Amino acid sequence: CGFSLALFALAPLTAEEVIDVAIYRGPGVGGSGPDALLKTLSARPAEFTARFVTPEEIRAGVLREFDAVIFPGGSGSRQAEGLGGDGREVVREFVRNGGGYLGICAGCYLACENYSWSLKILDAKTKSQKWKRGTKVLELGFTEEAKPLLDLETAGVKYANGPVMEPAGSPDLPDFTTLAVFKTETAENGTPAGIQVNSPAILSGTYGEGRVVGISPHPEQSEGLEHIVPRLLRWSITGE
Repeated sequence: CGFSLALFALAPLTAEEVIDVAIYRGPGVGGSGPDALLKTLSARPAEFTARFVTPEEIRAGVLREFDAVIFPGGSGSRQAEGLGGDGREVVREFVRNGGGYLGICAGCYLACENYSWSLKILDAKTKSQKWKRGTKVLELGFTEEAKPLLDLETAGVKYANGPVMEPAGSPDLPDFTTLAVFKTETAENGTPAGIQVNSPAILSGTYGEGRVVGISPHPEQSEGLEHIVPRLLRWSITGE
């Protein structure tokens, strides 16, 4: 379809306004992450509303009802396939017009620049095509840019085959800002060792008028880190 969100450019929200969040649920989504996200956001009714949306709804234009969209863990390529070409373009236009995008693990792969199926809204690429690095609690170190926002210096976080990223150097995208790096790594199943330590674990960029946040691990499933997604969501919309 040729649906466009161009007529539905988003007005900036103030720090006090409730943020409406769409959580993608469809092909390519797996694990307990989506339910954890819905529970965390729904527990903050003064700050957020949240509900699941399907790829069919996205293609039909449902994102015009929201301020931000989350793509959770699972398979980035299957999420892309579920959206289809039309759905991926709707998501890109949503962000271009000021919508917030937060991708976790598979959703971060989906945002990256270097796959034929990816959204190409974040100037990051994977260091290796071998992605099955394993599941482990890894240590994060937070950058100076992130400390005022997240109030963390280090933390242990669940990791499950998320992208190991580096700058893509695309002339069409602004450089990303690193908010956290991996301080430890896992490298199972023949994946290359030594490439994960000090690589970006949480990063942010802009695409048109919108902000994009990519998170390789799973803070939404890590005890004590449940505040990371809400804070980054609010920052992606209000800048505060």
